[in-house]
Amino acid sequence: MRRWIPAWISILAIFTLMGGFTGEDPKSPVITKETIERAESVIGLQFTEVERDSMIESLEEQRKSYDALRAMPLPNPIPPALQFDPIPAGFAFETEHREPRWSPVSVSSVPKNLEELAFASVRELGEMIRRRMITSEQLTQMYLNRFRKYGPKLECVVTLTEDLALEQARRADREIAAGNYRGPLHGIPYGVKDLLSTKKYNTTWGAMPYKDQVINEDAVVVKKLEEAGAVLVAKLTLGALAWGDVWFGGMTRNPWNYDEGSSGSSAGSASATAAGLVAFAIGTETWGSIVSPSTRCGTTGLRPTYGRVSRTGAMALSWSMDKIGPICRTVEDCAIVFNAIIGPDGMDQSLYDAPFNYTADVDLRDLRIGFLKTEFDSARTHKAANDSVLAVLQSLGATLVPIELPKRYPVSDLAFILSAEAAAAFDELTRSNRDDLLVRQIKNAWPNVFRAARFIPAVEYIQANRIRYLLIQDMQNLMKDINVYVTPSFGGNNLLLTNLTGHPCVVLPHGFTKEGTPTSISFIGQLFGEAIVLAVAKKFQDATNYHLKHPTLRE
Repeated sequence: MRRWIPAWISILAIFTLMGGFTGEDPKSPVITKETIERAESVIGLQFTEVERDSMIESLEEQRKSYDALRAMPLPNPIPPALQFDPIPAGFAFETEHREPRWSPVSVSSVPKNLEELAFASVRELGEMIRRRMITSEQLTQMYLNRFRKYGPKLECVVTLTEDLALEQARRADREIAAGNYRGPLHGIPYGVKDLLSTKKYNTTWGAMPYKDQVINEDAVVVKKLEEAGAVLVAKLTLGALAWGDVWFGGMTRNPWNYDEGSSGSSAGSASATAAGLVAFAIGTETWGSIVSPSTRCGTTGLRPTYGRVSRTGAMALSWSMDKIGPICRTVEDCAIVFNAIIGPDGMDQSLYDAPFNYTADVDLRDLRIGFLKTEFDSARTHKAANDSVLAVLQSLGATLVPIELPKRYPVSDLAFILSAEAAAAFDELTRSNRDDLLVRQIKNAWPNVFRAARFIPAVEYIQANRIRYLLIQDMQNLMKDINVYVTPSFGGNNLLLTNLTGHPCVVLPHGFTKEGTPTSISFIGQLFGEAIVLAVAKKFQDATNYHLKHPTLRE
C-alpha cells in the first residue's frame, strides 16, 4: 500500500469513542438511544427516536455475534468466501497456449572479475549458464559476496539463505552438465520479498511482532521458481506488513541516494535488484508496492493481472487486491520470470488458467496505444521525460490515441476497501494490542489504520465494491479500442484505479532527475494482456538506455 485514505465510521463501533456506553464492565457496555444518536453524525445518517429505540436489541445481538466470531481462530491466509472477480461482462480469454518467443541474445567472453556481471540481465546470465561459460555456483557466490559488501548500508535484506542457495546452485550445475537444462532461469540467483514463506527460514513480514515467525513451507511462487531451476539467495525487506520501506530492522535505502528510502512496500526487492545484489526479485503490489519502489530505484517491474500468480504462502493484506510479480532490470526479464510463476495451483481460488503467448517481435504499427492526455498535459514533474516517451513510441511507428479514464467514479473514496480487508487480515494483531510492537506508530501507519477500519460499515464496504463493478465494466469499454495505454506512473488516479480493476502494469525507467535519481513511466495492458503490454514496453526500453545505468554503491 502506498497511502491511506480515511474510512467511514459505523454506528456500533463508534460507541466506545463517543462515550455512549454505561455500566461497570467495559466488556459488556450498554447500548442506548443516546449512543446511537451521537454516532449518527459520524456516518452521515439521521434516525428518529423510535428507530433508535428499535435498533438497540438488534445491535446488542450483533455484538454477541461479533464475540462468537472472534472466538474462532482465523489465521492470516484464510480468505473470505466472497471472491473478487475482475472479469467484465462479456470478456473472453484467449484459449490457445503457445510457447513464449524470447528475443535473440548474444554474450561475449566472461570477465575476469565476475562482479562485472552483477548488472547483466537474466537473459544474458541464463545464456552464459546454458553454454557453461560460468557456473551457477560462481554466480551465486558473487551475489552473496555483494550482499555482504553492500547489503548492510542498503538495509535491504532480512535473511541470506546461503546454505540453500549453494545447494540449489550446485544442483543446477550438475543438472546442466548432465544435459538437463530447465530453461532461462536455471541457475539464476534471485531474492523474494519476505512475506513469501520459505522452509527453514523466518518469514517476518517485515514487522516486529512476526520477526521470529517460521512458516515451514515454501510459497507456491518459491516452489515454481525452484522447479524452473532458480536459486534463492535472500529474503528481502519490506515495509512492515507491506507498507512503505521501514521495517523492524531499519529503513531500506535507495541505491541512487542513500539519504532517502527505497519506497515500498517491495523495498528490498527493488533496492537489491537495482544495486546488482540479485539477478531479479519477487515483489507484491496492492496499491503501488511494485510501481513505487521500481520508480524510486530505477528497476523494471511487472504488476500482473489480478488472478495470474498464486498467493498461496504469501501474507494476505487485501484478498481482492494483492498481486505478486517480478522486479527485474529489463522488460524481457520480467516476462521470463512471469512465465515461470503463472497459473493455477489447486489452492488459490482467485487464479485463472489464461495463456501467456509472449513474443518479442511485435510491430507497433499494428497496435493502437492510448495515452492519458490529461495526465501528460498536466504533469508538474518530469514532463519532458513523459513527453519523450510519446515521441519514442511515435518514432517506432505507434498510433497514439488520446484517452481519459472513467471520470464519474469517486475512485479515491474506494480506498477503504483495502483498509477493511487489511484490518480483517490483522484482526488478532489489533485486538491483542501487539500492534504496539510495530515500528511506525504515527497516524498514517498500520496500527491506526487497522483501528479506524474497524468502523467501516459493512454496507459501505459492499456499496464500494458495487461501484468497483461498474468501474470494471467501463474500463473494459475503454480498453476495447486500444491494446495498451501509457501514463505517468503516478498520474491522476490511475494507480489506485487499475489496482482496483486488476489491470496489469509494466513500470520502467524513462529518465533521471537533476539530482541523478531515476524516474519512471507505466504501460497498462488489457486484462490478462501481459504478452502485449510487455512487448510494447520492451520496444520502448530497447530504444532507450535508462535501464543500463547503475548506481554507485557504498560499502
